Amino acid sequence: MSHTRHNAAPIVGIDLGTTNSLVAVVDGQGVRVLGDEPIMPSVVRFEAVRGCVVVGQQARDEALDYPSATIFSAKRLMGRSAADVAGEASFLPYAVVAGEHNTARVRVPIGEGGGQGEMIVSPQEVSAHILRELGKRASEVLGVEVQRAVVTVPAYFDDAQRQATRDAGRLAGLEVVRIVNEPTAAALAYGIGLGSKKASTIAVYDLGGGTFDISILRVTPATSVGEPAFYQVLATAGDTKLGGDDVDHALVSLFVREIVEQFGLKVRGSEDFEPRTRRALISFAQGVKHRLSDELEAKVLIDLGVGRGEGGRNVYERVVGRDEFEEMVGPWVEPSLRACQAALQDAKIQAKEVDAVVMVGGSTRMPIVQRLVGELFEREPYTAIDPDWVVALGAAIQASILSGDQVEGSVGSSLLLDVIPLSLGVETVGGAVAKLIMRNSSVPARATEMFSTSVDGQVSIKISVYQGEREMARDCRLLGTFELTGIPPMPAGIPQLQVDFLVDANGVLRVSAHERRSGKQAQLQVVPNHGLTQQEVECIERESFAHAQQDMDQHRVVDLIVNARLDLKWIGERLNRHASTLEPEYCKQLEQLLTALGSFVEKAQQDYQSVDANAFYQAKQALDEASVRLQEVSIAHSLRADAENGTGEDS
Repeated sequence: MSHTRHNAAPIVGIDLGTTNSLVAVVDGQGVRVLGDEPIMPSVVRFEAVRGCVVVGQQARDEALDYPSATIFSAKRLMGRSAADVAGEASFLPYAVVAGEHNTARVRVPIGEGGGQGEMIVSPQEVSAHILRELGKRASEVLGVEVQRAVVTVPAYFDDAQRQATRDAGRLAGLEVVRIVNEPTAAALAYGIGLGSKKASTIAVYDLGGGTFDISILRVTPATSVGEPAFYQVLATAGDTKLGGDDVDHALVSLFVREIVEQFGLKVRGSEDFEPRTRRALISFAQGVKHRLSDELEAKVLIDLGVGRGEGGRNVYERVVGRDEFEEMVGPWVEPSLRACQAALQDAKIQAKEVDAVVMVGGSTRMPIVQRLVGELFEREPYTAIDPDWVVALGAAIQASILSGDQVEGSVGSSLLLDVIPLSLGVETVGGAVAKLIMRNSSVPARATEMFSTSVDGQVSIKISVYQGEREMARDCRLLGTFELTGIPPMPAGIPQLQVDFLVDANGVLRVSAHERRSGKQAQLQVVPNHGLTQQEVECIERESFAHAQQDMDQHRVVDLIVNARLDLKWIGERLNRHASTLEPEYCKQLEQLLTALGSFVEKAQQDYQSVDANAFYQAKQALDEASVRLQEVSIAHSLRADAENGTGEDS
């Protein structure tokens, strides 16, 4: 007898957006977004009494009355440092300050003008209030308390930003059972919506309020009952600091510049205006942007208050035409198109091979975005599913799959094969990075590599984990560091250190180390203090290509230094020990080869660029080949010693 849990709460899907957020579910009514007004603004107001908050549409509507205490676009602060967001903070009516580990925090005044002090709020806390409100909404509609959710994030969110999202869920009282990349969620919704019966390649162009992603996916539908559909991400690219907010900021800059010129105000920019004025300017900019998606022009009228103008007031008034707007927006769209081209290159396909382009995010409603994306991919973008809804619907479908429910319109379940946006590795001796998991590898992913020590008697090993495409640690981003201690003293090169990397289905990295001879173990869940800056994201791949040959040469020389030093040590020690049993000519040959290799090591340590890597390698090979006889003599001596004394000297 089977038992049906009629009152069991389903796992819901949540799109935690920069501008708006939604919650969706798969139930007897199909795949649907919940709520009479499904789109909830991602806006939170903290009132005078700590813990008393207003979330959503009311907070947005009353933002002009509480500019310093109303927080929006918190997603752009998640998992990032105060320095990362310094450039955009000038447009915000609330204060962004540095918290622990220099992480971005928001300072909220308490009482009129901050007369009762202030409170410092993390972006995770702001997002938690949004998630809690969405969970409450879902519980009310479904009639059962919702406790679990699939939450989406931009594909280019790094480990810190993903962990910050999980933390927000925990603060909201929700178990985040899976983190799914927004483009992948959109592809799930797209697959269910079209009901395609053949394999296809999809480009998901996701441009929201604060972030941009492009993902190239291969979708293979299920062919029979019980078989899963495969959603494999071939490549991803993007920018965690590019979105509709930047268009708002460009319009605000235009308004401020013209206001300053027209009325002779002595201000540097919007940061010199009162918080209420900055909030008003952003609202005017958003209104212009939205109107120009449907109309050819939009009128702006801003009453600046008492002044020298008509009626004793300063009134700024102008008309923004779509042509002028698109000329302003064009340079902002271009980086997204370059990211599309990079993703296509990584996926090893041409734009014309893409079967469909799915548009996701409210910013894709702008005609210039749809036109430029269509020109790049040589096809009209697919917009049948509401771009504001598609991610939440996909998250709900993934939630349904995780709970084992059948999704209406599908043949079987779906298997997600997402990818890692940037390579992961550890620092080795000399400052090089040994990459264990390469970018665009499917997740979950696991990799194992063996390392050893470079110094005699080393009893601890420091393991530094890096993210990036360059060959040297100084050019990559440090994610975390941990230490394996308690290793028994052994000669250099003898310890066997096994390092394991595991990236789970949520994109969270865990690193473990195991010294196999002693059994000592250590591990680290990599949670860096803040995320990638815009410059890091933009430069990381460009620099990896520009410096590829130089980086590879340096990496090769660094590895040669490490291995050559071990050869010099081992061969030198054995030559001193057994020279009396060897021919003088052979000893002289080894000494010359040791000197030659030693000079390469010394020169490379001073300036690696001055060393011919091929000549360095040949010198090492010559010594290795010549030392074979010495190794045979050493082994034979050890065997005799074992037979006579029960111990060997060259173990």
